Amino acid sequence: MSSIRERNKELILRAASEEFADKGFAASKTSDIAAKAGVPKPNVYYYFKSKENLYREVLESIIDPILRASTPFNADGEPNEVLSNYIRSKILISRDLPFASKVFASEIMHGAPHLSEKQVEQLNAQARHNIECIQIWIDRGQIAPIDPHHLMFSIWAATQTYADFDWQITAITGKAKLEDSDYEAATQTIIRLVLKGCAPDR
Repeated sequence: MSSIRERNKELILRAASEEFADKGFAASKTSDIAAKAGVPKPNVYYYFKSKENLYREVLESIIDPILRASTPFNADGEPNEVLSNYIRSKILISRDLPFASKVFASEIMHGAPHLSEKQVEQLNAQARHNIECIQIWIDRGQIAPIDPHHLMFSIWAATQTYADFDWQITAITGKAKLEDSDYEAATQTIIRLVLKGCAPDR
């Protein structure tokens, strides 16, 4: 029974991610989510109680990976290795959780009304920690004296665009769907740009 429960919850979460990403929270209907998941509508309420709870679960499904992506960041780490691992993790999030990523982006653009204070603080604390590490590397002369805030913003923009603006990317590349090789090429390109840009001035 436990495996059935987890499978149904996963199907509903995946369908909800697509619906919320496509239509937004207000316009999405639990009946459409249930139909896309292939489960009866009452199952949505059985597992998640309400549409708002389901929406929060979708957000939670992307917040946890975002927080884990920063695991490599530590002041004593080697900057090139840390930044490379971070970029790769962020690209994998865009590849594996594209709809949840779009929901998260929309949530942020609307002022994060559904995020809890704890989630907001976790995300902000993570960003502050990463920026502090970058500043330490700058002070030690390990990377170029660039603005650490804008370095983080640039990495976010470069990696998340593969989920949030996938329509534009597939239209320009002429592919119906990006392949693993495309995500690897993106990873290597962004890593090269960031590491070259962060190379200490000589």
